[in-house]
Amino acid sequence: MAAELVGGAFLSAFLQVLFDRMASPEVVDFIKGQSLNRPLFQKLEATLLSINAVLDDAEGKQIVNQNVKKWLNELKDAVYDAEDLMDEVSTEALRCKLGAEPQTSTTKVRKFFTSLNPFRRRTESKLLEILGRVEYLERQKDVLSLREGFGEKCLRKLPATSLVDESSVYGRDDDKEAILKLLHTDDSSSDGIGVVAIVGMGGIGKTTLAQIVYNDSEMKQVFKFDIKVWVCVSENFDVFRVTKAILEAITCLSCDVGELNLLQVKLTDCLMDKKFLLVLDDVWNENYVHWEALKKPLTHGAQGSKIIVTTRNESVASIMCTVPSYHLKQLEDEQCWLLFAKHAFGNKSFREEVVNLETIGKEIVKKCHGLPLAAKTVGGLLRSKRDINEWRNVLESSVWDLSNDDDNIAPALLLSYHYLPSYLKRCFAYCAIFPKDYDFKIENLVLLWMAEGLLPQPTRNRRPEDVGVEYFNNLRSRSFFQQSSDNKKLFVMHDLIHDLAIFVSQGFCLSLGVNDSNEIPKTVRHFSYARTSFDDSQKFNAFHETKCLRTFLPLRPFHWFEILPYPVYHDLLPSLKCLRALSLSRYDNITELPDSIGDLQLLRYLDLSYTAIERLPESVCALYNLLTLLLVDCGSLIQLPNQMGKLVNLRRLDLSRTRRLKEMPLQMSKLANLQTLTAFILGNHSGSSISELGELQQLRGRLTIINLQNVVNPRDALEAKFKDKEHLNELILTWSGHTLDTSTERDVLSMLQPHTNLEKLSIESYGGTKFPDWLGDCSFSNIASLRLSHCKYCFFLPPLGQLPSLKELFIIGFDAVERVGVEFYGNGSSTVKPFRSLEILWFERMSEWQEWFFFDKDAEGHFPCLQELHIRKCPRLSGALPDYLPSLRKLMIIDCQQLMVALPQTPTIYELHLGYSDKVFLKHIVPGLHKFTIRGCSTLESLPTGIMHCRCLGELTICDCPSLLSLQDFILSTLRRLDIMRCKRLELPMSSSYASLQTLWMSFSCFSLKSFQLQSFPKLNHLRIRGCKLNSLSVSDGSNPALPSLNSLRISLCPKFESFPAGGLHAPNLTVLEISDSMELKALPENMHSLLPSLNSLKIRNCLELEFFPEGGLPSNLNSFSVSFCEKLTANFMHWDLQRLGSLKYFSIRGKCEGVDSFPGEGFLPSSLTFLYIAEIPNLRSLNNKALQHLNSLKTLKIRRCPHLQSMSGPELPEALSVLRIKDCPLLKERLLKNKGEDWPKVAFVPIVEIDDVVI
Repeated sequence: MAAELVGGAFLSAFLQVLFDRMASPEVVDFIKGQSLNRPLFQKLEATLLSINAVLDDAEGKQIVNQNVKKWLNELKDAVYDAEDLMDEVSTEALRCKLGAEPQTSTTKVRKFFTSLNPFRRRTESKLLEILGRVEYLERQKDVLSLREGFGEKCLRKLPATSLVDESSVYGRDDDKEAILKLLHTDDSSSDGIGVVAIVGMGGIGKTTLAQIVYNDSEMKQVFKFDIKVWVCVSENFDVFRVTKAILEAITCLSCDVGELNLLQVKLTDCLMDKKFLLVLDDVWNENYVHWEALKKPLTHGAQGSKIIVTTRNESVASIMCTVPSYHLKQLEDEQCWLLFAKHAFGNKSFREEVVNLETIGKEIVKKCHGLPLAAKTVGGLLRSKRDINEWRNVLESSVWDLSNDDDNIAPALLLSYHYLPSYLKRCFAYCAIFPKDYDFKIENLVLLWMAEGLLPQPTRNRRPEDVGVEYFNNLRSRSFFQQSSDNKKLFVMHDLIHDLAIFVSQGFCLSLGVNDSNEIPKTVRHFSYARTSFDDSQKFNAFHETKCLRTFLPLRPFHWFEILPYPVYHDLLPSLKCLRALSLSRYDNITELPDSIGDLQLLRYLDLSYTAIERLPESVCALYNLLTLLLVDCGSLIQLPNQMGKLVNLRRLDLSRTRRLKEMPLQMSKLANLQTLTAFILGNHSGSSISELGELQQLRGRLTIINLQNVVNPRDALEAKFKDKEHLNELILTWSGHTLDTSTERDVLSMLQPHTNLEKLSIESYGGTKFPDWLGDCSFSNIASLRLSHCKYCFFLPPLGQLPSLKELFIIGFDAVERVGVEFYGNGSSTVKPFRSLEILWFERMSEWQEWFFFDKDAEGHFPCLQELHIRKCPRLSGALPDYLPSLRKLMIIDCQQLMVALPQTPTIYELHLGYSDKVFLKHIVPGLHKFTIRGCSTLESLPTGIMHCRCLGELTICDCPSLLSLQDFILSTLRRLDIMRCKRLELPMSSSYASLQTLWMSFSCFSLKSFQLQSFPKLNHLRIRGCKLNSLSVSDGSNPALPSLNSLRISLCPKFESFPAGGLHAPNLTVLEISDSMELKALPENMHSLLPSLNSLKIRNCLELEFFPEGGLPSNLNSFSVSFCEKLTANFMHWDLQRLGSLKYFSIRGKCEGVDSFPGEGFLPSSLTFLYIAEIPNLRSLNNKALQHLNSLKTLKIRRCPHLQSMSGPELPEALSVLRIKDCPLLKERLLKNKGEDWPKVAFVPIVEIDDVVI
C-alpha cells in the first residue's frame, strides 16, 4: 500500500542500483580475485535491505517529522558514499579486465606496491566506515517507529465537490468559454461519449474550472443534460470504487453491492438513453484497460453525453479524451491579486489598513506565480494579520521554500512528487541543480542523468538515452517541465516546481547565483553556479574539505571573456575523485588540463566546449567510465589523445565546429559503444582509416566525414559500412575541392552509399565529374534535405526529382554546369510528378549556368509545394523560370544580371528580394506581399507597379537605387520597417503618413532631407540615420509632444547635424542614444535628466563643437556612458558630476583631455562602476589609484594607447578588480614587470593582468 501511495521511495531506486552493482558478475569475480572481504559487502547489503523495507514509511513521515527527515538525509549521505565505493570497485575491475594501468599521478606507484594491495586496504577501510554508519541508522529505524509496509497518509487531501463560490473565482472566463467550446465539439468516440480533459500542475485551478463549467447556466440551457454527476477520483483509480461512486451520486442512495458486474448492470440501467454530464476530478490512472472497464456502462447513455476529466498528467488525458486536451495556464498577477485579497481581507477592501498592506501584498502575490491555490492559501494565512511586519515576515519567510503548515501550498505540489515512481523522483530532484528560469535542452539533461547513474545500464534493445527521453516525457506529462516561451526547443521548470525540486533535494543539490553566499554544505553532491567574467577561487574553497562532489556545472550568464582560476581547474577539481560530471565549458583561459585529470576514475561526463584547449592529456584515456566527451567549438584543439581506443564506454564524442583537428587517432574502431560521433577527420597517411568506422554500427544522429580526398583505396570506404548504419539520420561528406584523380573520388563516393533511413545528406567539394547512381534513387524515401556544394567538376546535376520526401535542396558552386535539363527531374517514364514534396530550392554560385529546362509532361506541375526559391550569383542565367508556383512564399533573385524574365505567377508570395538583377520584372500584382527588398537597380525611378498595390507590405528595403525619386504614400502608410541605403535622390516627405512605422534606417540616402520631424512617426521605436545631410531633429510648432514609442536613436556621419528639438527630446522610453561624427553639434537635448528618464546607454563620439552637458546633467538611470574624441567636452570633464549617477556600470573615455595628466580626479566616478576604459589620452602620465580606491564594484580596467602614462600613484587598485588589461602603454609596462616593476605590488593581487595581449 505504501508503495502505491507514494509511488516508491526516493532511496529505493538508489538502493536498487547499488544492489545491482554488488551482484554484477564482474564485481563479484573481482572481489573474489582481489581477496576483498566479501562478508563485509554482504553485511552492508543485508543492512541496506533491512532499511529499504521501511523507506516508504519514512518518506511519508518525513513531511511531518523532522527526526525522520534527518534520518533519511543521513541515510542518503551514507548511500551516496556506498555507491561511490562500489563504483570504485567496479572501475578497478574494468581496469584489470582491460589489462592497462592508467598513467595518472595516483597510479604510477601502484605497480611497485602491488604486493601490499593498497586498493584492498583503502576499500575495506571505507567499507567498514560506511557499514558502521548504516548499522547505526538501521538501529534508529525502530526508535523512529518506522515499519515495513506502512506509508504515512499525511498528504491526502480533502475531496473536491461540485459546489463552487463563483464570486471567489477570478480570471477564468476565457478558460470557461474554451471548455464549453470543446464540449460543443462533435468529436465523441465511437461509443458516443465526448471526453474533455483539463490538464495542469497541482494548485493551478483545474477543479475550480470544472466546477464553474459544471454549474454554468448555459450548460443547463444548451446541453439539457438529464443527469449530472461529480466524482472525485484521486490517486486510487479503482474501477469498482469509482463505478460505485457514480451510481451512488445518481441515485443518492448507498449501494451495498460487492461485485463489479452487478454494479455495472445497475449503472447501465440508470444511464440507459439518458444524456449525462460526468466530471471525474483528479484522475491519476494511466492504465488504458482500467479506463475501458470503467467506461462500459457509460456508453449506454444518450448521444451527446459528456465527460470532463481533470488531471495533472498529459498521459492520463491522452488515454481518455476525444478532443485535444486543454492546458490550464497560471493567472495573471492582477487576477491573482484579486483572489489573494478576497481571502486575505474578506470584504474590507476599502479600509485604510488594507490600503497600507496592498504594496507588500502584491509582492507576496508575485511569489505565488499565478497559482490560485498558492494565492488562496497564503491569503488565508494572512487573513487575521494586519501588522505590516507580519506580512513582511511572510514575504521573506521559508513559506516559499515549501514549508508544511496545515493546508499550505506544499501538499499541492508534494502530492505530485510523492506519486512519482522512485526512479523518476531521483531524476526530478537532480533538476534542482538548475537555477530558477533556466532553459535547458532535453538532450543535455539526459546526458547528465546518464552521468549520474540515474538511468538503467544499456541492454541490447534499450538505450539509456532513449530511457532518459522517456523519463523526461513522463515528468513533462505530469507538469514538472514545460516548454520555454522563448524557444520551443528548450524546456523550463515553473518557479514553484523549481522550489519543489530544491525542497526534495535539500542538502545534496546546490545552485549558486551570482550574489549568493559561498557557503556550501558538506553533504552537497551536485553543484552548479552562475558564472561571471572571473570566478574567484574563494567560491570553491568549501570543496577542499568535502571530497564527495559528483557534479560541477558552471551555467549562464555568458560573458565576452570568462576566467576560471588556474588553481581551481589544475589542482582542486582533479582532487574531487567522486566527480561524475565536470564542465569547464566557455572558460577562455583553459588551454590545457593537468595529467591528474586521469585520477577522476568515476568521471562519466566531461565538457570542454568553447575553451581554448589545445591538446588533451593522454591521461584522459584512463577515464574508463567516460560516457560523454564534449569538445564543441574548441578552435585551438589540434590533436586528440593517441589512446582514445581505451575509452570503451564512450557513447558521445561531439567535435562540432572544432575545425583545427587534423586526424582521428588510431583504434577508433574500439569505441564500439559510441552512439554519437559528430565528426571523423581523415589524416594524410596517418591516424584512423575510414574503414575503422565499420565497427561503429550504433552511430546515430549526425556524422561529418572530413578530408575524404585522403582515402586512397575506395575499398576502405566500402569497409566503413555506411549502408548498414541504419540509425544515422544526417551525413555530411567533405573533400578538399582539389583533386588530381576524379575517378578515385567518384569510386569513393559510390562506396559511401548510406542506409535508406538517411534524412539529411550533404556532399561538399566533391571532385568527381558525375555522381553515383544511388544519389537520387527513389529508394531513399526518407531524405528530406539535400545539399550539394562546390562540386566544380560535375557537368550535370544528379536526377533528384524522384526523391519522394525531399523538402530542401541546395545546389551551390557547380562551376561546370551550363544547363539544368530534364535529367534533373529523374526518371522520364515515371508517372509521379517530380519534386512533389520540395519546399525550398536554392541555386547559388553557378557561374556557367545559362538555361533551365523543365519537364515537358506537365509544365504547371513543377514544384507544387515549393515555398522558397533562391537564385543567387548566377551571372549567365538567361532562360525561363517556372511559370506557376502555387505555394511560393519567398522568392530571392540576386546577382543574376542576364536574367530577363517576368516573375512567376505566385498568388501566395509573402517575401520578395530582387538584387542587382535589372532585367527581372514584375508582371503580376502581388497583393499579399509583406516584405520587399530591392537592390542595385540603377535605372529605377519608382517602385514596380505590382508592388504599389500591396495592401499588406510591412517591411521595405531599398539599396543602391541612385535614380529612385519617391515612394508612394499608400505604401508608406502600411510599413512597419523601412531601410534605405545609398539612395541619394530619394525623397522622404515629412508630410506623409507613417502611422505604422516602427523601425527606420537611413544610410547615405535622402540628401534633400534637412529636418527630420519626429511627430510624423508616432509609433517609431528605432531610428538610425547615417551618412546623411541632416541638420536637425524637430517637432512641429515647437509643441514638444511626448514620443512614447521611441526606444533607440542613433545618428552618425552626419557632419551638418547641429540640433535636437527646442525644449528637449521628450522620449520617456528612450534607452539608447548614440551621436557620432556630427561636427556642428553644440548641445545635447535639453532637460535630458527629466525628459529621458529611461536612458540606459549614451555614446558620444567625434563631436568637436560639443562643450557642455545640458542644465540638470545626465539622466540618473544611465548605465553605460562613453565619450570619444570630443575635445571641448572632455576639457570640462571635472564638471560632469558623474558621482550622482548611481546606476552607472560602464564608463569609457577616449581622446585628448586638455590639461589632464592624472586620471581620474577625486570623487569623479560613482562607486557603482564595474567597467572602466581609458584610451588615447596623450598627456596622461599617472593613474590615480587613490581616486579609484572607492570603486568597490570595479571588476575590469582597460587602458590603451596612452604613450606617456608612466605610473600608478597612491595605493593598490580596488580589491574587487579581477581583470586589468593594458595595451600600447610602453612606460607603464616597464613599471608593471612581474615581481620587478615599481608598480607591480599595486596590481599583483589582480587575478588576470594582461599587458600587450599577454597574460602575466
